[in-house]
Amino acid sequence: MSGHQNYINLGTKPYEKGLLDLGNNSYAYLQPDGGWGWSNAGLICDGDQSLIVDTLFDEHLTEEMLKQMKNAEKQAMESVVALVNSHSNGDHCNGNSCVNTDVIISSESTLTEMQHESPEMMANLLLQAKSMGDLGKYFLECFGDFKFEGITRRLPNETFTGEKKLKVGDKQVNLYEVGPAHTDGDVIVHVPQDNIVYTGDILFIEGHPILWAGPVSNWIKACDMILELKPESVVPGHGPITDARGVNAVKEYLTYIHHEAKQRYDSGMDSMEACRDINFSDFDSWGDSERIAVNVNSLYREFKGEKIREDVTLLFSQMAELHFSK
Repeated sequence: MSGHQNYINLGTKPYEKGLLDLGNNSYAYLQPDGGWGWSNAGLICDGDQSLIVDTLFDEHLTEEMLKQMKNAEKQAMESVVALVNSHSNGDHCNGNSCVNTDVIISSESTLTEMQHESPEMMANLLLQAKSMGDLGKYFLECFGDFKFEGITRRLPNETFTGEKKLKVGDKQVNLYEVGPAHTDGDVIVHVPQDNIVYTGDILFIEGHPILWAGPVSNWIKACDMILELKPESVVPGHGPITDARGVNAVKEYLTYIHHEAKQRYDSGMDSMEACRDINFSDFDSWGDSERIAVNVNSLYREFKGEKIREDVTLLFSQMAELHFSK
């Protein structure tokens, strides 16, 4: 590989915790360092109406975010026309019950996935972590800062497939289902008037993406779709605000790991051997490099034509193994 400089300093605005004004009453809420659980969210306002894109990993963090949103847009936050969940992972929906709205929207596939995930599961795993060796140590490193006890689950009550159009005041907001990719039901949110796309976890900027679902070709198509929209500001699920450079960097990463994993699969290497063998020097500034264990596992299953996903505990064990061997 070459062109290392293409994959660093992909942010276009300050990467600091809190609400960032993107202009024309649209905002991003950022949580550095963007690693496990430290997700971003969005606020779109017009007149006396607002729409929120995603909540955070626990209710305390979500309430802190909503307080900043209310301070910035007091009138609009009194009428939240909808909350959109970009996908099913808890760091984008565990705070749903904190939002004062009657409408929570997701793709159909996201709602199905959410019914198999819960904050209670995370709370129980953290309680057991100290007796789980390196896996537990890794789990605490990733998720020990979050408060999963007592979260009131609130699932989407409106779903769609394909595409959905909304109005926030006079602003058009377009929802596009681009999954399965990161998860089964990924959705991106486009605000044409503001030239902004909120991508959910289709984009991890300056952090390794994680391919829970796939196929990787869908994820690459999702990157192409974002590029075709030609947004000025791109709000990723994790990491700093970016532009086309960040989208291209993620696309190139996905293309690269697909190519490298296929070569090693064809040569007979097992997935963990492949993880250790692939050269990631061009991405060495990106966080959470151990996620390659999930990515290669998903790619190998794709190459074999397998539909059933790997056991999540095994994947976390493999990530822990790579993390502690760095």
